[in-house]
Amino acid sequence: MKSDGSSGHRLLRSSRLRDGRPLLRAALGLLTAAAVALPFTAAWQYDALRRAVADQTAPPAPGGPGADADAKPAPAASAPVVLAYHDIGPDDRSRYTVSLEHFDAQLRALRDAGYRTLSTREFTDFLRTGRTPGPRTVHLTFDDGTHGLWTHADPVLARYGMKAAAYLITGQVGTHRPYYLSWAEVGRMARSGRWDFQAHTHLSHERAAVDAAGHERSVFTNRLWLADEGRVETSAEYRRRIAADLDRSIRDLLAHDLPRPRLFAYPFSERLDQSNLDERDAEALRSMLRKRFTATFTNNPARPLPAGPHAVAVGQVQRLEVTRDTDPAGLLRELARWAPVAPGDVDRPLSHPGHWQATGDTEQPALGLLTGDRRPRGGTAHASADYRPLGTAGWTDYRLRATVGGLHGTSNSAGITLRAGSEHPVSLSVGRNTASLATDGRKDTGDRRGCRLDPSATHRITVSVTPRRVRLSVDGEPCTTARAGRWPATESAGGFALSVHNDGPERQWPRFTSLKVG
Repeated sequence: MKSDGSSGHRLLRSSRLRDGRPLLRAALGLLTAAAVALPFTAAWQYDALRRAVADQTAPPAPGGPGADADAKPAPAASAPVVLAYHDIGPDDRSRYTVSLEHFDAQLRALRDAGYRTLSTREFTDFLRTGRTPGPRTVHLTFDDGTHGLWTHADPVLARYGMKAAAYLITGQVGTHRPYYLSWAEVGRMARSGRWDFQAHTHLSHERAAVDAAGHERSVFTNRLWLADEGRVETSAEYRRRIAADLDRSIRDLLAHDLPRPRLFAYPFSERLDQSNLDERDAEALRSMLRKRFTATFTNNPARPLPAGPHAVAVGQVQRLEVTRDTDPAGLLRELARWAPVAPGDVDRPLSHPGHWQATGDTEQPALGLLTGDRRPRGGTAHASADYRPLGTAGWTDYRLRATVGGLHGTSNSAGITLRAGSEHPVSLSVGRNTASLATDGRKDTGDRRGCRLDPSATHRITVSVTPRRVRLSVDGEPCTTARAGRWPATESAGGFALSVHNDGPERQWPRFTSLKVG
């Protein structure tokens, strides 16, 4: 019997259809699963993005605390002042977290007083050239890279058209959310044009044991205690660790398409003279920082270092710390206190108690102790105060004329420190019978030179200061001169301080009755 060809063809096509149905069903299943999963995938991606880039808080309503009428802005053509913030937000447990309302009021006060904020490029240009970038300028810095910079601070900066720099602990970015910024938020901040990003270590912003007793200090400025080995890390180990950390922090910023950092902020603002580093290790650290950055920042230097030639020479700039207790008027007063003052502009310094800063154990207000208007408390043998240490930090050429009374025997004396706060201070001492100059700097020889005086309870002092010498005259007659070594003039820049001393049983204190600066 002959087969039917058409029937065979139909059977073959039916077989092929049956064979392809599993594939078709699988494809349809995948499409169905994708369609079902798509909303969930989109929701997951949105949630991940939301976690990486949080919503911002709207700036507070206009109004609130402002600067009072007595808060005067700094004189025009002042050097920029660097302001040090940490976090902005509602947390009132930390003095380093400034509320959103206070931050808004502070920026409004700066704007109303005529201040302009500088980018890091503008600030480093000032350090390089010395040219004042405007009549009144500040550089806003924020340490640590906390989340509040994006959620709270950025909208306020946008409101006032201001700029700031965030100093990132790069190893913490994206961790411990929501405390630290994410790299996605850092990117958005950078693209806004309001922010740039600088170095605050990779993972060396913490404290750890530095000795067998377990005392904890900054790991950046101290050699660490290696408990497993029962010893402190060697100088070589310390230097390798710090160099690796600094280089990693720079690579992290570059890897996220950010410019190479120009500035570095010390963790905790800890000072090298308060660390366990010897002078060689301290100089090695300073050398590593000089190699990588234009300058470093600290809030707690060993001597006054406002932005200017003296700070550039040292490679370190002092910042004005802003906390939750800083009100707008207080901020403007502090900025005025930091403003440079020329020797020729000093008017009646003994008439302005607020211009004097007590030193050592001297109680405030200190000026009355120096002029005899107040008696020191019992058991006190010495009182001293600096005159406007931040405003006079750049002085190199000036002259003082002072009259000292109440000198008695050999038990009391009056003193003036010239080049105060510099690498090379000179101490002037005058008593009833003698006067002298002594070089007191760490690099100086400690020479003391003096002269005999006609015995008197009152002496008139004239002292002239230049980068190369300090010349003393008493009662119109030359007394002695202290000459400088071959160091840069910026190393001997600094203003002056007054002191009175009395260790006699009669407790008779000398006093400054007049003082003129020119």
